[in-house]
Amino acid sequence: MQWELKVRLTMKMGPGFLIAAAFIGPGTVTTATMAGAQFGYALLWAVIFSVLATIILQEMAARLGVITHKGLAELLNQQFQSPLLKWFVIGLIVAAIGIGNAAYEAGNLTGAAMGLHNLLGGELPLWSLALGAIAALTLANGNTKSLQTVLTILVMLMSLVFIVTFVIADVDYAELFGGMFVPQLPDASILTTIALIGTTVVPYNLFLHASLAAKHKTDSSPHDRLKHIQKDSALAISIGGLVTLAIVSTSAATWFGSSVAPQMDSIAEQLRPLLGDYAPAFFALGLFCAGLTSAITAPLATSYALCGALGKPTDPDSKLFKFIWLSVILFGSALCFLAIKPISIILLAQAANGLLLPLIAVCLLWFCNQANLLGQFRNKLWHNVLGTTVVLTVSGLGFFKLISLF
Repeated sequence: MQWELKVRLTMKMGPGFLIAAAFIGPGTVTTATMAGAQFGYALLWAVIFSVLATIILQEMAARLGVITHKGLAELLNQQFQSPLLKWFVIGLIVAAIGIGNAAYEAGNLTGAAMGLHNLLGGELPLWSLALGAIAALTLANGNTKSLQTVLTILVMLMSLVFIVTFVIADVDYAELFGGMFVPQLPDASILTTIALIGTTVVPYNLFLHASLAAKHKTDSSPHDRLKHIQKDSALAISIGGLVTLAIVSTSAATWFGSSVAPQMDSIAEQLRPLLGDYAPAFFALGLFCAGLTSAITAPLATSYALCGALGKPTDPDSKLFKFIWLSVILFGSALCFLAIKPISIILLAQAANGLLLPLIAVCLLWFCNQANLLGQFRNKLWHNVLGTTVVLTVSGLGFFKLISLF
């Protein structure tokens, strides 16, 4: 099948790079830019923490997929014996990932549309509809390998430019290292800190990673497959975190302490030290690629998560699988075209995510300690120490975020 071929080819590049491409979207660029402009280098520690937390959680999710050949949502559905607890978890997954990704899809399409608008002109709603159609057609025919490869390369190229710009920009390295290794929370920075972590430690990426890893069936031993995916994921996520760090730092060097606040049409100013007058066009191209990559990845992850949570086959050729990703794209496209700001929906998704991420992190720890699931590949002591630290930190931030919404 085309989808099976696509998964095999994607896995050669590694699921980690698909995960990294998924979280380097318009939201990450915007959040990191605003963090640097408003708080300088003070929140870089949150970027470092989010990268380490993501590597730890994504490794556990991928390990579950490789060894059990099941997605995370499937395991959640099968392992919970209490019907009440099972349906509570399913409800959170539907709210946080199903409804949430449908709302966030509008942001992905809008970001990609803004990139095209800045490059070619035209109306944003029409570009959003066109991009929604491209995402739907791409997922419908199953031939996403070539497009995903091209988009990932372009996103990585944009990432390289941010990193090189960071190197040649007028960065205050004393402040930078202080921000990286001395945690601090300036006044009114808590929500920005949560947003920085939230753009990297994303619940739906845990479901996507486990499902893609479960498809990674080769002639090599489970140990070799797992080792390959662990290295791939650590490298890809680290590169993604370096990009976020570079965006925060170049934004701090450009705007922090000035009376000018960055706007969407001026974010490209960060790239001017390297690209000069070409900065706006290059940034627009990168924004288009980042947005479209996320617009394709988010519906795919939603289908894996919801089908698994509902106990249905996670078969990309099944009607339910296709119905879910199509619904996400249609909903996001409609919000873009009608220029509706789904504030209440996003608030619901944020509240659900605030509960879901700590719960999924706890479940990952639990599953990864089960000998009947992972055998010799279950967690070691250092896995549990690091994982517990991440769970406690993410739980505290998640519940603070939940409380702050009410």
